[in-house]
Amino acid sequence: MSDLLHSEQTTHTATPPFTASEQLATHLQQLSVDLIDLHLVGKQAHWNVVGLNFRDLHLALDEVVDAAREFSDQVAERMRAVYVIPDGRSATVAERSSLPDFPAGEVNTAQTVDLIVASIYAVTGTARRIHDDVDAEDPTTADILHAIIERLEQLAWMIDAENRVANASLPRPILR
Repeated sequence: MSDLLHSEQTTHTATPPFTASEQLATHLQQLSVDLIDLHLVGKQAHWNVVGLNFRDLHLALDEVVDAAREFSDQVAERMRAVYVIPDGRSATVAERSSLPDFPAGEVNTAQTVDLIVASIYAVTGTARRIHDDVDAEDPTTADILHAIIERLEQLAWMIDAENRVANASLPRPILR
C-alpha cells in the first residue's frame, strides 16, 4: 500500500538554502569526468607498468587510483547535494576528459611516471582553473577542491621524484 501512495505522489518541494548555477554544474561535471578518468588511467598504468622500481611505482599507482575514486565520489555526492546530476558514463568520460591519452600495452616505469604525473596535473589544472568561480559561488565546494589539489599535487610530486635529476630537472626547486 505504501508503494501505491508513493507512486501517486506527483510533487515534492524542498527549499534548500543553496542550489548550483549552470556554471557551477559545468565546472563540477568537468572535475568529476577528469577524476573518473584519472582512476581509469591509474589502473591502466598499474596493470601495465614494467621495469626498474616496478613494485614501488605499482603501489604508488594504487594510491593515485584510491584518491581519484574517493574524490570522484565526493565530487559527485556534492553535486547531488546542490541539485546537479553527475554524468559518469564511460562515453561521457571518453568524450569530455581533459587528461592525455595513456598508451595500450606495457609501459616502462620512467615513461609511466611522466604519463601519470601529466594526468594528475591535468586534474589539478582543472581544479585550479575552476577554483575561483567555485569559491565565489560556494566556498563549501571550494573546500573540496582544496583537498583534491593538495593530495593530488602531493602524489604527483612523490611520483615525479622517480625521474627527477637533482638540481637539473625542471621546474627547478626554490632554495631558501
